Amino acid sequence: MQIQDLPYPDPGVPDARSGPRFLWWLFRNQLGGQLRSLSWGLLHFVSVSALPFCVGLAVQAVVDRSGERLALAGGLLALAGVAIALGDTFLHRTAITNWITAAARVQQLLARKAATLGSALTRRVAAGEVVAVSTGDVEKIGWFVEAVSRFTAAALTIVLVCVGLLVYQPALGVVVAVGLPVLALAVLPLLPRATRRADFQREKAGRATELASDTVAGLRVLRGIGGEELFLDRYRSASQEVRHAAVRSARMWSLISAIQVLLPGLLLIAVVWHGVGLAREGRITVGELVTVYSSVMIMSYPLRHFEEIAMAYSFSRPSARRAARVLSLERATSAEGSLAGTSPSGDLYDPATGLLAPSGRFTAVVCGDPDAAGLLADRLGGHPSSAEEDASVLLGGVPLDELPLSAARTAVLVQDKDPVLLSGTLRELLDVPASGDVDAREALTAAQCDDVLAALVQGSLGVEDPLDARITERGRSLSGGQRQRLALARSLFTDPEVLVLDEPTSAVDSHTEARVAEGVRELRAGRTTVVFTSSPLLLDRADRVVLVHEGEVVAVGVHRELVHKEPRYRAVVTRETEHEREELEELEEIEETA
Repeated sequence: MQIQDLPYPDPGVPDARSGPRFLWWLFRNQLGGQLRSLSWGLLHFVSVSALPFCVGLAVQAVVDRSGERLALAGGLLALAGVAIALGDTFLHRTAITNWITAAARVQQLLARKAATLGSALTRRVAAGEVVAVSTGDVEKIGWFVEAVSRFTAAALTIVLVCVGLLVYQPALGVVVAVGLPVLALAVLPLLPRATRRADFQREKAGRATELASDTVAGLRVLRGIGGEELFLDRYRSASQEVRHAAVRSARMWSLISAIQVLLPGLLLIAVVWHGVGLAREGRITVGELVTVYSSVMIMSYPLRHFEEIAMAYSFSRPSARRAARVLSLERATSAEGSLAGTSPSGDLYDPATGLLAPSGRFTAVVCGDPDAAGLLADRLGGHPSSAEEDASVLLGGVPLDELPLSAARTAVLVQDKDPVLLSGTLRELLDVPASGDVDAREALTAAQCDDVLAALVQGSLGVEDPLDARITERGRSLSGGQRQRLALARSLFTDPEVLVLDEPTSAVDSHTEARVAEGVRELRAGRTTVVFTSSPLLLDRADRVVLVHEGEVVAVGVHRELVHKEPRYRAVVTRETEHEREELEELEEIEETA
């Protein structure tokens, strides 16, 4: 896989049982790129390691006044230089390719998981954690996956150099062959502590990211209640914890780096001291001493990759663990389904609650518990929260759980109470799969978006067509009611077989809400629409009103009848308190007695 070939046609099925297993899975799926990187890395490192032999040969040629050997040494140096340049160029190229393709694979897996789970994702994992995994964590994961091949090339080079020195000059080669492995393994006792500190730093950084994400998402509310300073103090405290953790982690890594500098220096001293003694005794030549000395010096270059791979693993392991935790989440039911090719239509029925939404009718559902309403809305869309739930919701007698995920979402569209508006133009916002029977202008008009369009045009310089006006990230430049109406227009434009809306007008004033209710009713005429709401303005325009209490349907009718006949319905819709309800019941009893 090359960068220009991204995205992957299929990123595969990850091994998300643990962070290390996920890293190993990524490495195996990039075996071709890893082998190319290893080959170019070996060419580069071996060529660099050959320089001391060339220099030693040249020095000895000068000492022996041999022009022929000096010319040979010069030719070998030139050849090594070309190999170094070639190996370094393509090693960098393949390493970056491995890094980016690994990160892209993880991002595709996360995007696919988010699309599969839908709104259930943020109920099971904090939104800030998902953001942290899909941004900073994927880079660290890609770094480790890429660094493995370079580390392997460096390790093999060190083994080759040790063997070469033993053959070339056994007396000094033994010192180097014993010393270099000690240098490579000397920092191992420090790695567990360094890894723990890196893990702690990542946890603190992830917590700060989650806090920042949640704060920004609720900034408008925080300003309304004067809570900016409180959350600013919390974030300041969290960021200071991150700073302290980063300093402690950096201290450990600086100690490891210092050891990686100190020990090679001690090895050089030992080689020089022993080599000078051997040269005085005539057991080695000056050229051989220079060769061994230079080899030890230049080995500090591949040895640095031992520190890098340790650091890369320490930083990528918590990132991989977080990614694996997200990727291990599963839908309660299979996304593949067993009824491929089926396009159901008809009544929408939930056996668990007894809720029935007749085909082509406008049905309003009243729940006293907003959380229960949200879960029921998801369930109606074929998104059960757990595999232990009761029988699947039926659309025209066909279980939604047995449909492929794409078919279920095409048949039933669920708009939750906090819909997301992506940044871009309004035209891009409405660039969604649609039936083609509803025009974008009609949807915007039904959702009463005229003032929203005017605000968008005013905020976009040089724009005449409202559809070309830009929307900021998550629509933060708009009010809550404006965002709700734009999201509603998008859902209406999609024109699904069944449209489920969860509190679509909770942030809209009563006058606008009445017009929205009428617009939705007219535009969705002949189509099945289910609205979860407690607004009398919406309920009064519904063909059928259903009261769900403690997980089951307890009353069905129209709004005006239920308000007078059903106390539980009246308590939810009119916001009656317990005391007010008791007083009303007493008055009704008195009237009946009289």
